[in-house]
Amino acid sequence: MAAQEPSPPSSLEGNKPGFPKKILANNLEDKHLCNSCQKVLRRPLQAQCGHRFCSFCFNKIVSSGPQKCSACIREDLFEEPTSILKQGGAFPDNAARREVEALAAVCPNEGCTWTGTIKEFEASHEGHCDFMIILCPSCKELMRANEQERHNERECPERTLNCKYCKEPFLLKNIKAHDEICPKYPMICEGCAKKKIPREKYVDHIKFCSKFKAPCRFHVVGCDTSVEKEKIHDHERQCSYEHLNLLLHFIMGIKSEKTKVAELSRRCQELELKVSTFENIVCVLNREMERSCTTMEAYNRQHRLDQDKIEILNNKVRQLERTVSLRDLSIVEMEGKMREMSAATYDGIFVWKISDFTKKRQDAVAGRAPAMFSPAFYTSKYGYKMCLRIYLNGDGTGRGTHLSLFFVVMRGHSDALLKWPFNQKVTLMLLDQNNREHIIDAFRPDISSSSFQRPVSDMNIASGCPLFCPLSKLDSKNSYIRDDTIFIKAIVDLTGL
Repeated sequence: MAAQEPSPPSSLEGNKPGFPKKILANNLEDKHLCNSCQKVLRRPLQAQCGHRFCSFCFNKIVSSGPQKCSACIREDLFEEPTSILKQGGAFPDNAARREVEALAAVCPNEGCTWTGTIKEFEASHEGHCDFMIILCPSCKELMRANEQERHNERECPERTLNCKYCKEPFLLKNIKAHDEICPKYPMICEGCAKKKIPREKYVDHIKFCSKFKAPCRFHVVGCDTSVEKEKIHDHERQCSYEHLNLLLHFIMGIKSEKTKVAELSRRCQELELKVSTFENIVCVLNREMERSCTTMEAYNRQHRLDQDKIEILNNKVRQLERTVSLRDLSIVEMEGKMREMSAATYDGIFVWKISDFTKKRQDAVAGRAPAMFSPAFYTSKYGYKMCLRIYLNGDGTGRGTHLSLFFVVMRGHSDALLKWPFNQKVTLMLLDQNNREHIIDAFRPDISSSSFQRPVSDMNIASGCPLFCPLSKLDSKNSYIRDDTIFIKAIVDLTGL
């Protein structure tokens, strides 16, 4: 069996994109297309994601670093890391290469009748077709390859010619300019009418040509006659009177010009004197300007020093303002602690006065402040720390229908010395300000609830009575609200402490 013909070097180099689609003689299939240039695969590589690319296209994609596979994104199959294209992340797909190279092909250039396979096209026809369109490097005109020689010799406006006289090369568009400077270009003597005198010898010819007309020697004073060299003396004898007359006028003109020159010299001297005066004035102004600049620089330096001082003072003011703000915060914090200490009790009995009841109830209904916490109170100076939490519009099952009241165990300084979980009976009361019918509810803590374990944050979860008091009792005429104020009382049974 004959050995398989090797692939052309140009393909092995992988320095070309895919073949044009119209090269195929039969129907085009998508599997034969590069996923980048969308042309017929040339030297196909298969990426880890399974998509095929021309070797040239793949190397171009990954030349600037790893890239996402556009085909995976387009087909909604993107998956890292297999859909990431990177250097060395693809392998030659020899099966696809053999399949593509065996496809029937035609030449895509108009007018060419070549047929064969893609492999044959790449090996022997691509780049050598007489019908391929090429660009003239000189005039940039497009033409077929088989028309290039005729174009270069006869049609290109930028073609180079050789002068038939001096044999030097020049561009066609510069032919007139070259004829005007060509040293071998044939000239015609205007005197003796001799032809084909090379330009480089023309000057020597007219020096000795007796028929060549030269200007009269008195042309500098106004004689416009051109005379043949052999008749120059006859002309001077015949026109001596006219020459003397022209010479006289020329001399008189020189005298007149001399007078004008003297006048101009005098005016120049006057101008030089004025210029000298102006120069002195400019020198004085320059000295004044220098003094002004020095003064301005001194003012600028002082201004910068003043600005620096102002900035230092501003920094001090800002620092003092921060100090004052911190002290104000400390004062507010201390006032809060003092109010808490003044309101605190140490016998397990606490009475909470809630003023502005109507406004606070409205805030609770609107959701602006649904809950309120009371100040802390204690069972003893070193006992349990507790507070109350009230919902003026109810909470949970009592929302919108009842006033909800809860008991909260707080983290205290002496918790490590106390018995846990908290197990003291708690009595909650809404006081009748006529001392007749208080609303009372009491409960003993569920020791398995996290609400009564030793606190690990500032306070435990509240526990108590969501249906403590119907709101209807507070809306009707009653003795629980007086002067827009209610009183809540909590009693912690100290038995066993």
